[in-house]
Amino acid sequence: MKRTLLSIILLCLCMLKVQAQEDSLQNHRYVMRATLYGIGHTNLLDTYLSPMEYTGPELRILRENMRKTKLMDGNVSRQSLFQANVSMTENKAGSGSEFSFLANWNLAYQYQFPINEQLTLLAGPNLDLNGGMIYNFRNSNNPVNAKAYVNLGASGIAMYRFHIKEHPFMLRYQLNVPLLGVMFSPEYGQPYYEMSISKDFGKNICFTSLHNQPSVRQFLTLDFPIKSTTLRVGYICDIQQAKVNELKSHAWSHALMIGFVKHFQLVNPYK
Repeated sequence: MKRTLLSIILLCLCMLKVQAQEDSLQNHRYVMRATLYGIGHTNLLDTYLSPMEYTGPELRILRENMRKTKLMDGNVSRQSLFQANVSMTENKAGSGSEFSFLANWNLAYQYQFPINEQLTLLAGPNLDLNGGMIYNFRNSNNPVNAKAYVNLGASGIAMYRFHIKEHPFMLRYQLNVPLLGVMFSPEYGQPYYEMSISKDFGKNICFTSLHNQPSVRQFLTLDFPIKSTTLRVGYICDIQQAKVNELKSHAWSHALMIGFVKHFQLVNPYK
């Protein structure tokens, strides 16, 4: 377990080191930045807090930064993707409610496979950091559960460009799947103060993979111009779920997004 955790940490540090090296090497590069806001619906289950599912509306924000690199003759792109959401949910009986705040940062390096002038495919590894909390207003004991996990996974993008009456459009689909990671989790009924004084904290750090964390994030977006501005509308399907320490949890979210995209070049003024 310790070797697996150490290996994941070393791989994460290597990806961050590559990012730093790329930033120091690039003097002139294409950058795409997007900010989206959305509203959707979420379904929460955390058996540490309650055996019941909680559903309700959510608000979500997404920030994306994508740029070309010099890796592999300029065929690799680096994508930084941050998103956060808050939700207020109720159980089916209407006898309890939960508040949640969840955040995710994703760093991916994707090799470009141009199929033709319209279609481009990208694929590569990604680093996925997640954190947040769920608060159950009904519980007097153990009312809150923290969320913290990190994954190494695979990321793929399909981009299709087309025109309508000489106006450029871009349809894009992205899929992120975690493959290997570690997750913090209390044991069933274990108070947080007990974890703070326990010498056996290793039980609360769990190895995760497809067998106990079958999760996926999907993004479908459409970019189109409005005068001098590029508008982006989209849909997010965020399915996060796990079964560790005999506890089940999931956060299933569906959200409609809208925002703006900026395209520009970064130039080093000192060179």
